[in-house]
Amino acid sequence: MALLQHPGYEEEKLQRVAEQLPCREVQAGTLLALMGQPQQYSYPSIFIYGHRASGKSHVMNVLLKELELPHATVSCVECVSVALLFEQVLLSFFGCDAASLLPRSPSLSDFVRIYREQCSQSPARQTRYIVMEKAEILRDTDANLLPALLRLQELVEDNVTVILLSEIVWDTFRPNTGCFEPLLLNFPDYSKGELQQILSQDRHPSYSAEFYSSYINILLGVFYSVCRDLRELRHLAALNFSKFCEPLADGKVKETDTHKLWRNIEPHLKKAMQTVYLREVSSLQWEQIQQMEEKEAGVLRGLSAHTHVELPYYSKFLLIAAYLASYNPARTDKRFFLKHHGKIRKTNFLKKNEKTSNHLLGPKPFPLDRLLAIFYSVVDSRVAPTASIFSQISSLVTLQLLTQVSHDDQLDTPKYKCAVSLDFICAISRTVSFDIMKYLYDFL
Repeated sequence: MALLQHPGYEEEKLQRVAEQLPCREVQAGTLLALMGQPQQYSYPSIFIYGHRASGKSHVMNVLLKELELPHATVSCVECVSVALLFEQVLLSFFGCDAASLLPRSPSLSDFVRIYREQCSQSPARQTRYIVMEKAEILRDTDANLLPALLRLQELVEDNVTVILLSEIVWDTFRPNTGCFEPLLLNFPDYSKGELQQILSQDRHPSYSAEFYSSYINILLGVFYSVCRDLRELRHLAALNFSKFCEPLADGKVKETDTHKLWRNIEPHLKKAMQTVYLREVSSLQWEQIQQMEEKEAGVLRGLSAHTHVELPYYSKFLLIAAYLASYNPARTDKRFFLKHHGKIRKTNFLKKNEKTSNHLLGPKPFPLDRLLAIFYSVVDSRVAPTASIFSQISSLVTLQLLTQVSHDDQLDTPKYKCAVSLDFICAISRTVSFDIMKYLYDFL
């Protein structure tokens, strides 16, 4: 571990900083060099950019807290107005009395005036730092705010430095009228080796460091090509570690038998890859889903929660109705969807060309009016035939769950085919508590 060195700070504090910033010692050292000694004037503004979870906020928070530097950390997401931004800065530097001096709708000049008044009463002994997180939101605020923050040191005549943290480059910030140019500092993405080093520090106390490191190596081998977000990888590591340890807890393998451990965890990691970044379910719900899939026979595997969640409620029933229209003969609709249809035996419907299973013959085209008739029969509530229903049919075609087989100029009676499998429609049906097997002619 590289040690940070700076003449203005104690070595003990710098050592604590280095311990909390693995693989970011170079960036922390550059920042210290730019900031200079505490009592010296620092550069008016610094712009730090890098992808999500590259350590920007963490490095700044550790440096400012461990070195005990006066600072105000402002989240541009939480500060929905400039009044909140000004209030938070004054509150951090001068206390609640100074923040209360702001008018109800303060302007930039009000903030500068109050700041200068407070500085005359309590001048800065050390450089004050204002850290703006998610600074890209500042582009959508008043046009004068960002240029003023960049040269705030000049406006308030105080030893203050504004540090902007962003996920996008400075070129997208620069106003057309020009502004004071900040110093730029890039935080690159973590390499695979650096991610391995950082994630291995989160090891479980019940297992050896080598065992947890081998698990992280397996995890990165699967996810590194699609996800390099440290926070997401940390979440995935915590979520799947119990599954990785199952053969070990049962006494089936030893810690050194990496190949058998890999074969056990591989299908679960591949399934987790389908929901990277989505967080559609909590960690507890994910574990319950895993247990349910193992206990229930015949449960559909390999589908993520994404399959069910993304379709709106009525779109699911439209897809169910389309599947029934594609695989049931039209003459059976009366039997399935009318209450008083009388007793009709299946053999009465059979003809020579219907003795073969419709699922073997493939989906058949159906007109729009038949689709809507079945939809209104199976949906469990009264639905008005609004434009929303028709737009959802178009969305299903766009998603390639339905296929339009008629010409585009045939507006009066368009025809469609259902393009999903039986397993897929069964999974969709379960999410709306609809037993589709009772309505399929082939399974009577």
